[in-house]
Amino acid sequence: MIKKCFYILLTVCMLNACGSCGNRGSSSDLEVPDTLMYSDAIIPDDEISGFIDNMSSPVEMAALIKSLDVKFSNKYLASTDNVEDFSTEYQQALNLGIYGLDLGYLNMYNKTNAVLDYISAIKTLADGINVGQFFDFATLRRLSQNDQNLDSLMYISVHSFNQMDRYLRKNKRSNLSVLMITGVWIEGNYLVTQVYKEVPHPELKEKIGEQKIVLDKLMLFLEVFKNDKQLQAIANDLKPLKEQYKDITITIQKGEPQAIEKDGTLVFIQNDVSIVNITDEQVKSIIAKTEEVRNKLISK
Repeated sequence: MIKKCFYILLTVCMLNACGSCGNRGSSSDLEVPDTLMYSDAIIPDDEISGFIDNMSSPVEMAALIKSLDVKFSNKYLASTDNVEDFSTEYQQALNLGIYGLDLGYLNMYNKTNAVLDYISAIKTLADGINVGQFFDFATLRRLSQNDQNLDSLMYISVHSFNQMDRYLRKNKRSNLSVLMITGVWIEGNYLVTQVYKEVPHPELKEKIGEQKIVLDKLMLFLEVFKNDKQLQAIANDLKPLKEQYKDITITIQKGEPQAIEKDGTLVFIQNDVSIVNITDEQVKSIIAKTEEVRNKLISK
């Protein structure tokens, strides 16, 4: 069982239409209001921020895998050999997210020798979409050379990505921000599904099923940019994967709220619990489709 995440919908209208993310199964009935459909789409800052906050970060995804005593393998990583071939902003933003996930995986396993290649690739892509000023390459390079700096390396990496994301959204380049998020998500799903093939642990199976909710919301963000052919091409690539998730159900068990003190402020945490209902056959289909979609995206 997993703690319930509070995923953000694009509008209150959607929230009312969707209801809970419980046992309704497929969310194909979710629709993006026509008022949000315009060519120069701008998604409210708090909508994307809330969504990002409730996604599994690269570090969290890697930490889960490591906590299960799964050995590191570089075969799960996207190659950095063709980074110079990503010439469009769309390719650069998408692969920036993909490499960001891989960097989190490398950091968690303290693979300092390989980290530098991914830091360099990320710097190249960040410069390509004019957000390289937020990526502290010199500091990250120095930290990567000493395996005692893992915490600082991970903190600065995550902080750099957050700054790039905020800058893109502030400057009405939300399409690139959404592409970065898409890259992080598809690579994270690829990582966990590939690991599950070799280590079929129940926690990984549950994590795979949980992505149904994340993918539904991600598709909504992509669909906002209906006049952006590049983003719609990405959305079309993801639709077959979403289809594989349609019959998975997630039920919510209400828990008692808990009050804790954080930085001198009383914060209430809702201890709801989610139960993911996913069969072995569904997992098998999701693994195959995730691999297909991910490999197609990194080759574009």
